[in-house]
Amino acid sequence: MWSVILFYPTRFSFLIGLVIGSVSVGLLAQDTLPKQENKRGFRVFHHNGTDREYLLHLPKNLPKKAPLVVFLHGYHGDARDYAEMGMTRVADHNKFAVVYPQGLPDRRGIPHWNARLKLSKVDDIGFLKELVESLQKHHALDPKRTFVSGVSNGGVMSYTMVSEHPDQFRAAASIIGTVSGETWRKREEMRPVPILQISGLSDRIVPVDGRMSPAGGWGGAPDQKTIIEFFKKLNQTRTEEVVKVSPRTTGYRYRGGVNGNEAWLYEVKDWGHRVPGKKELGVHSVDLVWDFFSRY
Repeated sequence: MWSVILFYPTRFSFLIGLVIGSVSVGLLAQDTLPKQENKRGFRVFHHNGTDREYLLHLPKNLPKKAPLVVFLHGYHGDARDYAEMGMTRVADHNKFAVVYPQGLPDRRGIPHWNARLKLSKVDDIGFLKELVESLQKHHALDPKRTFVSGVSNGGVMSYTMVSEHPDQFRAAASIIGTVSGETWRKREEMRPVPILQISGLSDRIVPVDGRMSPAGGWGGAPDQKTIIEFFKKLNQTRTEEVVKVSPRTTGYRYRGGVNGNEAWLYEVKDWGHRVPGKKELGVHSVDLVWDFFSRY
Protein backbone atom coordinates (compact mmCIF):
# COMPACT_ATOMS: atom_id res chain seq x y z
CA MET A 1 0.00 0.00 0.00
CA TRP A 2 1.06 3.55 -0.66
CA SER A 3 0.05 6.45 1.51
CA VAL A 4 0.15 10.22 1.20
CA ILE A 5 1.88 12.20 3.91
CA LEU A 6 0.96 15.87 4.12
CA PHE A 7 2.96 18.63 5.73
CA TYR A 8 1.03 21.76 6.67
CA PRO A 9 3.41 24.73 6.97
CA THR A 10 2.26 28.29 7.60
CA ARG A 11 0.38 30.72 5.37
CA PHE A 12 2.66 31.19 2.38
CA SER A 13 4.32 27.80 2.55
CA PHE A 14 4.05 25.03 0.05
CA LEU A 15 1.93 22.08 1.15
CA ILE A 16 4.14 19.15 0.47
CA GLY A 17 2.75 15.79 -0.60
CA LEU A 18 4.89 12.70 -0.46
CA VAL A 19 4.10 9.25 -1.68
CA ILE A 20 5.95 6.79 0.54
CA GLY A 21 6.39 3.17 -0.52
CA SER A 22 5.58 0.33 1.83
CA VAL A 23 8.68 -1.57 0.76
CA SER A 24 11.54 -0.51 3.00
CA VAL A 25 14.47 1.26 1.40
CA GLY A 26 17.90 -0.15 2.13
CA LEU A 27 20.76 1.75 3.65
CA LEU A 28 22.48 4.22 1.38
CA ALA A 29 25.20 2.59 -0.65
CA GLN A 30 28.72 2.88 0.69
CA ASP A 31 31.67 3.88 -1.49
CA THR A 32 35.42 3.72 -1.16
CA LEU A 33 36.03 7.47 -1.04
CA PRO A 34 36.46 9.17 2.34
CA LYS A 35 33.39 11.04 3.44
CA GLN A 36 32.21 13.27 6.24
CA GLU A 37 28.92 12.60 7.99
CA ASN A 38 27.31 14.68 10.68
CA LYS A 39 25.22 13.57 13.63
CA ARG A 40 22.05 13.77 11.53
CA GLY A 41 23.39 11.09 9.18
CA PHE A 42 24.01 13.43 6.26
CA ARG A 43 27.15 13.68 4.21
CA VAL A 44 28.71 17.13 4.34
CA PHE A 45 29.77 19.34 1.44
CA HIS A 46 31.55 22.62 2.13
CA HIS A 47 30.25 25.54 0.08
CA ASN A 48 30.84 29.26 0.66
CA GLY A 49 31.99 28.62 4.22
CA THR A 50 28.87 26.61 5.07
CA ASP A 51 28.48 22.89 5.70
CA ARG A 52 25.76 21.72 3.31
CA GLU A 53 24.06 18.38 3.79
CA TYR A 54 23.11 15.66 1.34
CA LEU A 55 22.39 11.95 1.04
CA LEU A 56 23.93 9.90 -1.76
CA HIS A 57 22.82 6.53 -3.08
CA LEU A 58 25.18 4.55 -5.30
CA PRO A 59 23.72 1.21 -6.46
CA LYS A 60 25.91 -1.88 -6.25
CA ASN A 61 28.01 -2.56 -9.34
CA LEU A 62 27.36 0.93 -10.66
CA PRO A 63 29.13 1.21 -14.03
CA LYS A 64 31.41 4.09 -14.91
CA LYS A 65 29.74 7.00 -16.67
CA ALA A 66 26.46 6.21 -14.94
CA PRO A 67 23.74 8.88 -14.93
CA LEU A 68 23.12 11.11 -11.90
CA VAL A 69 19.73 12.32 -10.70
CA VAL A 70 19.46 15.25 -8.29
CA PHE A 71 16.19 14.92 -6.36
CA LEU A 72 15.06 17.97 -4.40
CA HIS A 73 12.67 18.11 -1.46
CA GLY A 74 9.83 20.58 -1.17
CA TYR A 75 9.42 23.63 1.04
CA HIS A 76 9.51 22.59 4.69
CA GLY A 77 11.00 19.28 3.50
CA ASP A 78 13.64 16.85 4.75
CA ALA A 79 15.87 15.00 2.30
CA ARG A 80 15.66 11.87 4.46
CA ASP A 81 11.94 11.61 3.77
CA TYR A 82 12.42 12.11 0.05
CA ALA A 83 15.10 9.42 -0.02
CA GLU A 84 12.26 7.02 0.84
CA MET A 85 9.94 8.25 -1.88
CA GLY A 86 11.04 5.57 -4.33
CA MET A 87 13.82 7.10 -6.43
CA THR A 88 16.38 4.91 -4.66
CA ARG A 89 14.46 1.82 -5.81
CA VAL A 90 14.38 3.16 -9.36
CA ALA A 91 18.12 3.90 -9.20
CA ASP A 92 18.93 0.35 -8.09
CA HIS A 93 16.90 -1.13 -10.93
CA ASN A 94 18.27 1.19 -13.63
CA LYS A 95 21.82 1.69 -12.34
CA PHE A 96 22.11 5.41 -11.82
CA ALA A 97 23.28 7.47 -8.85
CA VAL A 98 20.85 9.68 -6.97
CA VAL A 99 21.63 12.53 -4.59
CA TYR A 100 19.18 14.07 -2.12
CA PRO A 101 20.48 17.51 -1.05
CA GLN A 102 19.11 19.29 2.01
CA GLY A 103 18.00 22.91 1.81
CA LEU A 104 18.92 25.52 4.40
CA PRO A 105 16.39 27.49 6.48
CA ASP A 106 15.00 30.64 4.94
CA ARG A 107 14.34 33.84 6.89
CA ARG A 108 11.43 32.14 8.61
CA GLY A 109 13.50 29.10 9.55
CA ILE A 110 11.92 26.79 6.95
CA PRO A 111 14.09 24.51 4.75
CA HIS A 112 13.81 25.74 1.18
CA TRP A 113 15.46 26.10 -2.22
CA ASN A 114 16.29 29.62 -3.32
CA ALA A 115 15.17 29.62 -6.95
CA ARG A 116 15.85 33.35 -7.28
CA LEU A 117 13.21 33.97 -4.61
CA LYS A 118 13.08 36.63 -1.89
CA LEU A 119 13.04 34.28 1.08
CA SER A 120 16.79 34.30 1.66
CA LYS A 121 20.17 35.08 0.16
CA VAL A 122 21.31 31.45 0.21
CA ASP A 123 23.31 30.50 -2.88
CA ASP A 124 21.56 27.21 -3.59
CA ILE A 125 22.28 27.48 -7.30
CA GLY A 126 26.02 27.59 -6.65
CA PHE A 127 25.78 24.81 -4.06
CA LEU A 128 23.95 22.39 -6.35
CA LYS A 129 26.23 23.17 -9.27
CA GLU A 130 29.40 22.53 -7.27
CA LEU A 131 27.96 19.46 -5.53
CA VAL A 132 27.11 17.90 -8.88
CA GLU A 133 30.57 18.65 -10.27
CA SER A 134 32.17 17.03 -7.22
CA LEU A 135 30.00 13.90 -7.46
CA GLN A 136 30.68 13.56 -11.17
CA LYS A 137 34.40 13.75 -10.55
CA HIS A 138 34.70 11.49 -7.50
CA HIS A 139 32.26 8.80 -8.64
CA ALA A 140 33.00 8.78 -12.39
CA LEU A 141 29.43 9.83 -13.24
CA ASP A 142 28.41 10.96 -16.71
CA PRO A 143 28.37 14.78 -16.94
CA LYS A 144 26.23 14.50 -20.08
CA ARG A 145 23.52 12.53 -18.29
CA THR A 146 22.87 14.51 -15.13
CA PHE A 147 19.24 15.35 -14.40
CA VAL A 148 17.35 17.38 -11.82
CA SER A 149 13.89 16.78 -10.38
CA GLY A 150 11.96 17.82 -7.32
CA VAL A 151 8.64 18.20 -5.57
CA SER A 152 6.88 21.56 -5.15
CA ASN A 153 9.65 24.05 -4.22
CA GLY A 154 12.06 21.36 -5.45
CA GLY A 155 10.27 21.44 -8.80
CA VAL A 156 10.59 25.22 -8.90
CA MET A 157 14.32 24.84 -8.26
CA SER A 158 14.60 22.21 -10.99
CA TYR A 159 13.38 24.71 -13.58
CA THR A 160 15.86 27.29 -12.32
CA MET A 161 18.84 24.92 -12.39
CA VAL A 162 18.18 23.59 -15.88
CA SER A 163 17.47 27.10 -17.17
CA GLU A 164 20.67 28.62 -15.79
CA HIS A 165 22.95 25.60 -16.26
CA PRO A 166 21.77 23.67 -19.34
CA ASP A 167 25.31 22.42 -19.94
CA GLN A 168 25.22 20.66 -16.58
CA PHE A 169 21.65 19.35 -16.47
CA ARG A 170 20.34 17.44 -19.48
CA ALA A 171 16.65 17.58 -18.46
CA ALA A 172 14.34 18.56 -15.61
CA ALA A 173 11.17 17.13 -14.08
CA SER A 174 8.88 19.16 -11.84
CA ILE A 175 6.33 17.40 -9.63
CA ILE A 176 3.60 19.84 -8.49
CA GLY A 177 5.99 22.76 -8.97
CA THR A 178 6.23 25.60 -11.48
CA VAL A 179 8.67 28.19 -12.80
CA SER A 180 9.73 30.93 -10.40
CA GLY A 181 8.87 34.48 -11.41
CA GLU A 182 12.50 35.48 -11.82
CA THR A 183 13.33 32.42 -13.93
CA TRP A 184 10.31 33.12 -16.11
CA ARG A 185 11.30 36.75 -16.50
CA LYS A 186 14.62 35.61 -17.99
CA ARG A 187 13.08 32.90 -20.18
CA GLU A 188 14.40 34.43 -23.42
CA GLU A 189 17.89 33.50 -22.22
CA MET A 190 16.99 29.80 -21.94
CA ARG A 191 18.32 27.16 -24.28
CA PRO A 192 16.34 24.13 -25.49
CA VAL A 193 15.96 21.57 -22.71
CA PRO A 194 13.59 18.63 -22.09
CA ILE A 195 10.91 19.31 -19.47
CA LEU A 196 8.41 17.11 -17.61
CA GLN A 197 5.67 18.76 -15.54
CA ILE A 198 3.20 16.86 -13.32
CA SER A 199 0.35 19.00 -11.98
CA GLY A 200 -2.88 18.63 -10.02
CA LEU A 201 -5.67 20.66 -11.60
CA SER A 202 -7.17 21.47 -8.18
CA ASP A 203 -3.87 22.55 -6.64
CA ARG A 204 -4.44 25.68 -4.55
CA ILE A 205 -0.81 26.05 -3.45
CA VAL A 206 0.68 26.02 -6.96
CA PRO A 207 -2.41 26.78 -9.07
CA VAL A 208 -2.20 25.74 -12.70
CA ASP A 209 -3.86 29.02 -13.68
CA GLY A 210 -0.76 30.92 -12.53
CA ARG A 211 -2.50 32.80 -9.72
CA MET A 212 0.08 31.85 -7.12
CA SER A 213 0.67 34.18 -4.20
CA PRO A 214 3.62 36.50 -4.93
CA ALA A 215 4.66 36.50 -1.25
CA GLY A 216 8.35 35.71 -0.88
CA GLY A 217 8.85 35.82 -4.62
CA TRP A 218 6.92 32.61 -5.31
CA GLY A 219 4.50 33.91 -7.94
CA GLY A 220 5.16 35.61 -11.24
CA ALA A 221 4.93 32.74 -13.70
CA PRO A 222 1.90 32.39 -15.99
CA ASP A 223 -0.56 29.51 -16.22
CA GLN A 224 0.73 25.98 -16.85
CA LYS A 225 -0.51 25.85 -20.46
CA THR A 226 1.47 29.00 -21.31
CA ILE A 227 4.58 27.53 -19.70
CA ILE A 228 4.37 24.25 -21.60
CA GLU A 229 3.67 26.15 -24.85
CA PHE A 230 6.87 28.08 -24.25
CA PHE A 231 8.90 24.89 -23.83
CA LYS A 232 7.25 23.35 -26.90
CA LYS A 233 8.45 26.29 -28.98
CA LEU A 234 11.83 26.45 -27.24
CA ASN A 235 12.45 22.78 -28.03
CA GLN A 236 10.92 23.07 -31.51
CA THR A 237 8.72 20.01 -30.99
CA ARG A 238 6.81 18.79 -34.04
CA THR A 239 4.38 16.11 -32.86
CA GLU A 240 1.83 15.75 -30.08
CA GLU A 241 0.72 12.56 -28.35
CA VAL A 242 -2.23 12.62 -25.96
CA VAL A 243 -2.27 9.73 -23.49
CA LYS A 244 -5.29 8.95 -21.32
CA VAL A 245 -3.41 7.49 -18.38
CA SER A 246 -6.34 7.03 -16.00
CA PRO A 247 -9.86 8.41 -15.52
CA ARG A 248 -8.23 11.36 -13.75
CA THR A 249 -5.01 11.83 -15.67
CA THR A 250 -4.15 12.95 -19.18
CA GLY A 251 -0.60 13.14 -20.47
CA TYR A 252 0.51 15.44 -23.27
CA ARG A 253 3.80 14.47 -24.90
CA TYR A 254 5.33 16.92 -27.36
CA ARG A 255 8.08 15.22 -29.35
CA GLY A 256 10.47 15.56 -32.24
CA GLY A 257 12.31 18.57 -30.88
CA VAL A 258 15.87 19.77 -31.38
CA ASN A 259 18.43 17.24 -30.10
CA GLY A 260 15.56 14.81 -29.55
CA ASN A 261 14.10 17.03 -26.83
CA GLU A 262 10.54 16.54 -25.63
CA ALA A 263 8.16 18.42 -23.34
CA TRP A 264 5.66 16.41 -21.29
CA LEU A 265 2.71 17.67 -19.25
CA TYR A 266 0.66 15.36 -17.02
CA GLU A 267 -2.55 16.81 -15.58
CA VAL A 268 -4.51 15.12 -12.79
CA LYS A 269 -8.15 16.16 -12.36
CA ASP A 270 -9.56 16.80 -8.88
CA TRP A 271 -6.05 16.62 -7.44
CA GLY A 272 -4.50 19.12 -5.08
CA HIS A 273 -0.96 19.78 -3.88
CA ARG A 274 0.00 16.15 -3.44
CA VAL A 275 2.29 13.82 -5.33
CA PRO A 276 0.14 11.62 -7.61
CA GLY A 277 0.64 7.89 -7.18
CA LYS A 278 0.36 4.79 -9.33
CA LYS A 279 -3.44 4.92 -9.36
CA GLU A 280 -3.35 8.36 -10.96
CA LEU A 281 -0.27 8.08 -13.20
CA GLY A 282 -0.27 4.38 -14.07
CA VAL A 283 3.18 4.21 -12.48
CA HIS A 284 4.69 5.82 -9.40
CA SER A 285 5.74 9.42 -10.00
CA VAL A 286 9.45 8.63 -9.67
CA ASP A 287 9.14 5.89 -12.30
CA LEU A 288 7.56 8.39 -14.69
CA VAL A 289 10.39 10.83 -13.99
CA TRP A 290 13.01 8.22 -14.83
CA ASP A 291 11.08 7.08 -17.91
CA PHE A 292 11.40 10.67 -19.12
CA PHE A 293 15.07 11.10 -18.15
CA SER A 294 16.13 7.75 -19.61
CA ARG A 295 15.40 9.04 -23.11
CA TYR A 296 18.46 11.31 -22.93
